[in-house]
Amino acid sequence: MKRVSSERHIVLVHPEIPWNTGCVGRTCLGVGATLHLVEPLGFSLDAKEVKRAGLDYWPRVSLKVWPDFASFMDFMKPAEEELLFFTKTASRTFREITPLDRMILVFGSESKGLPPEILASFTGQHVHIPIHDSIRSLNLSTAVGIGLFESLKGRDPGHGW
Repeated sequence: MKRVSSERHIVLVHPEIPWNTGCVGRTCLGVGATLHLVEPLGFSLDAKEVKRAGLDYWPRVSLKVWPDFASFMDFMKPAEEELLFFTKTASRTFREITPLDRMILVFGSESKGLPPEILASFTGQHVHIPIHDSIRSLNLSTAVGIGLFESLKGRDPGHGW
């Protein structure tokens, strides 16, 4: 497979569970993505649970923390098509993603999802991950992994082993 340049950014808006954030950070490091956390966070980044889930990789994660989503957007200045907002209420599935050179995948908190004001501002960029109706949602770190690797479909992030 031909290696294609890919810039990936994972945004967690108000994450609540340190283990999920640690696992997401580890996944981001594994594909060269940047992890962005939008405050408030439901834990301290110094929490042992974050470091345990991120293992000894956590210090190497490309991590940025933002006071609010507007600050993140002002800094990144994304084109609308570069943004994907993962929400179970979306009508479009994540399988309809068209991989671009730069993509920003945005996920909400474990208990509340994305804030309504963020979703209302980007109505054309919502996607969902299909799941059976026997559960309310997937684990956040699982959803991020699914979305991130789908966004890399047809692009070889390299294999380090």
